[in-house]
Amino acid sequence: MTTAVRIAATTTFACLRSVGRVQTLTKQCRPFASMASEAFKKHGVVPDVVKSAPVDPVVVKFDSGAAADFGNVLTPTQVKNEPVEISWKAEPDALYTLIKTDPDAPSRQDPKFREWHHWLVVNIPGNDVSKGDVLSMYVGAGPPEGTGLHRYVYLVYKQAGKIADSDHGKLTNRSADNRGGWSAAKFAQKHKLGEPIAGNVFQAEYDDYVPELYKQLGAA
Repeated sequence: MTTAVRIAATTTFACLRSVGRVQTLTKQCRPFASMASEAFKKHGVVPDVVKSAPVDPVVVKFDSGAAADFGNVLTPTQVKNEPVEISWKAEPDALYTLIKTDPDAPSRQDPKFREWHHWLVVNIPGNDVSKGDVLSMYVGAGPPEGTGLHRYVYLVYKQAGKIADSDHGKLTNRSADNRGGWSAAKFAQKHKLGEPIAGNVFQAEYDDYVPELYKQLGAA
């Protein structure tokens, strides 16, 4: 990582740490907020997942010390556990939906199972994810061996009201059932969420943790 990139990353996350406590980004932070939009276009999240890119970023940090940073490359081992910090610019009295999805299942070249969703939480007050309703429990990254880099996309939508979805049900992290062939855009359309208001993305490819995840999901 160059000195310039390291400074930019440090500044970005310094700006983002305040998003849950203020309603606007500072003037100095605004150029970094646009990085989310640029990353979605650069990495093809637009149009593969959503039609338009969010402007605001989502902070995603893991207990390994790794963090999603607009398309950076992480390992499945680094992101195997649910993030220890996740936040975005939120209105404290509003409800939000959080999605983590992989459009590259089983590979970016042959995405016949697009999308495989890894996490779905609705009815989040402000950005307190722990108080939301979990429809799909968190699953770490599990790109199959030899399929190259997969994109792992975080999306946040603002809700107009409370969401209930009996058709989706509640998915555990002990099964891969009903995870694939999903669509963040269709879920948003179903619940009239509009376009995402915040997002982030990282990339990952196979490592030695993936077989462990497959066992967890009953796929090995």
